[in-house]
Amino acid sequence: MNRLTQKLEALLFYLAEPVSVSELAGMLKVDTSSIEDALRELETALEGHGVQLLKNADTVCLVTAPEASDEIRAIVKEEMTKDLSKASLETLSIVLYKGPITRSEIDHIRGVNSTFILRNLMVRGLVEKIDNPKDQRSFLYRPTNALLEHLGVTSIDRLPKYQESKDILEGFMQGAANVGTPGTEERSMNAQEGGEEDITEDIDLTGENFEDKELLEHNRRDD
Repeated sequence: MNRLTQKLEALLFYLAEPVSVSELAGMLKVDTSSIEDALRELETALEGHGVQLLKNADTVCLVTAPEASDEIRAIVKEEMTKDLSKASLETLSIVLYKGPITRSEIDHIRGVNSTFILRNLMVRGLVEKIDNPKDQRSFLYRPTNALLEHLGVTSIDRLPKYQESKDILEGFMQGAANVGTPGTEERSMNAQEGGEEDITEDIDLTGENFEDKELLEHNRRDD
């Protein structure tokens, strides 16, 4: 496997969502024909592996092989019975108070990659992915109607401390754009010392509107 193919495989694994050939070419600073050659090499290299290359029109992504479907289904079922982690609650709060929002913006706020957490929240029916009208190469994430109904609000701006929390997030993003993005631990310390509030505390997911009762009786434990 040549160097370009290795970079392509790593990039597709990191993105964890469909991406166009032209976008991949831009990211790796090569022409589209080189990307197509690398994709063919990667597809061949992954034959018989647990991960495969999925092509759909002009987009490609890495997916699990059908042979592993039973194991994947069992893991997803087990994951659905677990409580929401602190990281999941943090991500959900950002989507609620700043959405619709791109994954890169969520990563920027949290300081870590949120791909798999977002996927878990979508599986649970708490978050949904929609097209980004400003950039057809990316998606936006927003809370589902089922989540708002469960929270007992008729519109997003009726969430507890909505405008205040939204302003905190927007202020952080603006500040981070000017001075760089602090890590999660640094932001936590800033919140304690500078008076920023943990907006996850205002989100109450207890109730009986979801079938997964263990999800509803979550605690705030870390991952």
